[in-house]
Amino acid sequence: MTAQRAATGKIRTGIGGWTFEPWEGTFYPEKLAKKRQLEFASRELTAIEVNGTYYSSQKPETFAKWASEVPDHFVFSLKASRYCTNRKVLAEAGPSIDKFLNQGIAELGPHLGPILWQFMATKAFDPADFEGFLQLLPKSLNGLPLRHVVEPRHASFCCEAFVDLLAKYDVAAVCADHEEYPMFADVTSDFVYLRLQRGSDDVKTCYPEPELERWADRISVYAEGGTPDDLSLNAPNRKAAKTPRDVFAFFITGGKVNAPNGARRLFDKLKGD
Repeated sequence: MTAQRAATGKIRTGIGGWTFEPWEGTFYPEKLAKKRQLEFASRELTAIEVNGTYYSSQKPETFAKWASEVPDHFVFSLKASRYCTNRKVLAEAGPSIDKFLNQGIAELGPHLGPILWQFMATKAFDPADFEGFLQLLPKSLNGLPLRHVVEPRHASFCCEAFVDLLAKYDVAAVCADHEEYPMFADVTSDFVYLRLQRGSDDVKTCYPEPELERWADRISVYAEGGTPDDLSLNAPNRKAAKTPRDVFAFFITGGKVNAPNGARRLFDKLKGD
């Protein structure tokens, strides 16, 4: 189930992908067949961010197969194709966006979570061009509602103009806990998307317990409609609507060996265990 409290949005915690050799015999039971790893992971976690869709297209049958192997509450966040975001003029990405969206992702149905549009760290903020890109992101696909989240990695995006654009088009920005990339803690949509990337392979729960506690508190605030008071905002004077919102929290990159443990432990804290 998803962690949920009264008057809050749904909270999901997860990891990046489900195929990683060090998880075999640690996260996954000994001798579990690889073809059953998604089935197992989707019953231990509540979401998975798929990185493979960034590098190559998949067949509709593949998305349908993924959907058939997971429980009702589970969702996949898909990282959009690099051909959509790694370009000089973002406003010209229309054909690549259409190709990505129409490769068959609608086969996921209700298991489709947010679509992540990740940008190179060298990509600077051009307000007009970025707005042109946001205008290309559809609100639905074959009757399926779409949620979009962007991940800029250049400091020039740390400004009110960027936040205002996101709010205008109902798009979220990644709240990244990362050593180098900027964190966008501002609320600009009806959901919040966290990528927790400071974990350690030497810590059993990926993040130390005190840090997990802090993130659990922040996530609860977000889910209840607020904004954590210990995270810096790029538009501090802007007031987001205080309504319950969904939260997605992924343990990515740092401490990958123990990322599943981090996701499970954070979920337990959010349930009050």
